[in-house]
Amino acid sequence: MDKARLIPILIVIAVGIVLGGLILTVDKPSGGSMKMEDIHADEESAEDQPAIGPRGGKLFTDHDFSVELTIFEKGMPPQFRIYLYEKGKLLPSTSATVTITLTRLGAPAQLIQFTPEADYLAGDQIVEEPHSFDLVIAAEHEGKLMRWSHSQIEGRVEIPDEMLKSMGIELLTAGPAIIKPKLRLPGEVIFNEHNIVRVVPRVSGVVTTVHGHHGQQVKKGDVLAVIESPMLADLRSQYSVAKKRLTLAKTTYEREKQLWEEKISAKQEFLLAEELWNEAQIALELAATKLRALGVQPASSFLRTNITQYEIRSPISGIIIAKALALGEVLKEDREIYTVADVSTVWTAVTVYPKDLNVIRVGQKVTVKATAYDIKSEGSVTYISTLIGGQTRTATARVELENKEGKWRPGMFINAELVAEEMEVPIAVSVDAIQTFHDWSVVFGRYGQYFEVRPLELGRSDGEMVEVLEGLAYGEQYAGGNSFALKAELGKAGASHDH
Repeated sequence: MDKARLIPILIVIAVGIVLGGLILTVDKPSGGSMKMEDIHADEESAEDQPAIGPRGGKLFTDHDFSVELTIFEKGMPPQFRIYLYEKGKLLPSTSATVTITLTRLGAPAQLIQFTPEADYLAGDQIVEEPHSFDLVIAAEHEGKLMRWSHSQIEGRVEIPDEMLKSMGIELLTAGPAIIKPKLRLPGEVIFNEHNIVRVVPRVSGVVTTVHGHHGQQVKKGDVLAVIESPMLADLRSQYSVAKKRLTLAKTTYEREKQLWEEKISAKQEFLLAEELWNEAQIALELAATKLRALGVQPASSFLRTNITQYEIRSPISGIIIAKALALGEVLKEDREIYTVADVSTVWTAVTVYPKDLNVIRVGQKVTVKATAYDIKSEGSVTYISTLIGGQTRTATARVELENKEGKWRPGMFINAELVAEEMEVPIAVSVDAIQTFHDWSVVFGRYGQYFEVRPLELGRSDGEMVEVLEGLAYGEQYAGGNSFALKAELGKAGASHDH
């Protein structure tokens, strides 16, 4: 080949080799600008992650200059701290000016500025939990402006709208609510003392029959026991004699009256017969009164073959809660042999601690719930003891409950819930939405397709709604029912508290 034609070709090849070498030896800066919306912790590759600095923070480098970002929170609220390096050597904190623009889901951007503190730069704002955000670091050093972008994700899970219903998640909105704080106090179901009757025989005698037994349900008028009483026999005999004397006196009176009207006998005989008749009436009434005082109907005395038999009957409908007699036993007339209680209404003896005495009052509505069974009733406070027990140092409040169905049994332990006072709060969330995450009480805020934990400072609660003091703004949406499913999703993703 002609040498004149080869020379231009060789020159072109040589120039290409030189340019290629120059391109390969040009340093590329490690810092760079990237779109924050394209970064996600679960999708970043190892080379996209910033290096770890000498103090365990994230290290961002541009040529020989480096910025190490840490979050310091020992004994103080979380705060950004920045350390400056050149060629790996720590620089004075006054060597550069640094700002950070931080953005979170559902919140406006924060501009954090830094001031020199010892060998580091300290941020001027608290880094709120969770530490889940996108940030842009801007640093000026020796007239050169450098920028780095970084995303840190914590407590966030992506759930499309179409999956919410299948997961049983309901979206609620934080807003004002009426909080009805409830005071819960322990207590016990007791008998209504107004409906307890102690049964005594009212006549002495020997027990011949026992029908009523402990725990038995009885109706008013049911025979509990039968005794044989000489005293009752005497009273029945007196009544019987008085009745016969009255009949005889009436006959005599009517005959004397007729004779006096026919002028056959003297008026004195008629008046004497009238007096005897009146006395017989009084004697009969007295005998009848004595029988009625014992609960015996006078007319029944003539229907019995055994006039000594006395039936002891239940004075009310209820349950026999005490029994103290046996067959063949001799009873005195004032001996308590039965106690019958009407349990159609019962009381609850509620323990009231001194600090709660200013909250509870007579007439206050109370919800009573059994501790061992799923039953509850509504009642009201009818009495509060004026004295505090010497040993327990507590007072007692009485709540009366309807018990026609017999579901409340004396001796059952209960919890009494009283509404202390009603108050309106500016922001509240459902108690069912509260979950625990890293020892925080949180709800899952909804932002686009994402749920993210929002640590809350909580206030007053009534068991259904709870006041939010900090952590969630008015109008923000959050996960209501079945929010535990979101916590489970975070667990699957291996969520960490990354600083």
